[in-house]
Amino acid sequence: MKKVVLASVLALAAASASAGSYSEPMIEAPVIVEEAAGSSLGGGAALLLLGALAVAAIVAAD
Repeated sequence: MKKVVLASVLALAAASASAGSYSEPMIEAPVIVEEAAGSSLGGGAALLLLGALAVAAIVAAD
């Protein structure tokens, strides 16, 4: 009698342990938002243009 009760308890435990879904859990991909960076060329180009104008003014002054 003990073996029958033990077998039924083990069968119930095994059935409840595998009652869930066998599919893999859904893992959502992280959303990466990148801020738009300002143009680093803008400041450098203005400085280069200012330098070229200064050189042109010095050459024109001679």
